[in-house]
Amino acid sequence: MATETAAPQRIRLARLRDLALLPALAVVVLIGGLVNDRFLSTDNLVAVLGASAALALVVLGETLVLLTGKFDLSLESTVGIAPAIGALLAIPAASGIGWFDSPLPSWLAILAVLVVGAIVGLFNGFLVVKLQLNAFIVTLAMLIILRGLLVGSTEGKTLFQMPDAFFALATNTFLGLPISVWLAGVAYLVAGFLLRYHRIGRALYAIGGNAQAARAAGIRVDRIAWSVFIVAGVLAAIGGLIQTGYVGALSAGQGDRMIFTVFAAAVIGGISLDGGKGTLFGALTGVLLLGVVDNLLTAAQVPSFWIQAVYGAVILGALMLARVTSGKAQT
Repeated sequence: MATETAAPQRIRLARLRDLALLPALAVVVLIGGLVNDRFLSTDNLVAVLGASAALALVVLGETLVLLTGKFDLSLESTVGIAPAIGALLAIPAASGIGWFDSPLPSWLAILAVLVVGAIVGLFNGFLVVKLQLNAFIVTLAMLIILRGLLVGSTEGKTLFQMPDAFFALATNTFLGLPISVWLAGVAYLVAGFLLRYHRIGRALYAIGGNAQAARAAGIRVDRIAWSVFIVAGVLAAIGGLIQTGYVGALSAGQGDRMIFTVFAAAVIGGISLDGGKGTLFGALTGVLLLGVVDNLLTAAQVPSFWIQAVYGAVILGALMLARVTSGKAQT
């Protein structure tokens, strides 16, 4: 009887964990409002959402991969290389950095950005799913390769001469919010609906929970897991495009070390590194919490390395919370 009563309690605690970040988010916002008069202004809150949009899309991609029990560390490099290739196709060679004398139209260059993200995900999926190589090592190697390609293709330079279309997602607004924020919101709504109500979403959880059992149940494990890598690559490419527009340029270091923040947001949002557990609502609250903390610390002129230290402390706190709520030892 004791075991039967303990299980429902753990389930309730795990569900409550999806909402666990809301009080923390409210406290951080309250502190921000007390220490900085401009923190709760509409302009600043919109700026927080705009700055978090790119991260939100990359976290969404990583979350989908994590739900299947895999990793993709290369998403941070995709954030840089995908828009860089699109930019080099759209910038005239006469500028000294573009590839063609007659550059591609903007829409075709942006399409190339998405294709690059899909190709990276396709290749990662082939190595991890088909060849059954270790996902951590494969995507770490891909991270390094893509980082080298980014520096080599841009010659280490910062790109400024891109068409206006490359900045549109971050600079154009609708009902007072950047298009990038609406895009991220729609992406989370669609993905959340699929995960909760569609058989593909249920299949992702089943694969992450027990791939062999999922295969025995008739789920096409390899096809779905491979597709998730492709979707994650495309989301990272769009995130890179948004990041380019938000910064107003594309540097050879774009996306560098972003993967730590991505994992931080996913983990503190309740996404299990073992696969099969977590919700997009939790991941989104993780993104918002880190976005607000970053804005607050930046406004207080705290050095960036201290912000990274705060992220590390937040991850450790989240892991301890997961240990308490799940009752399961972490190996």
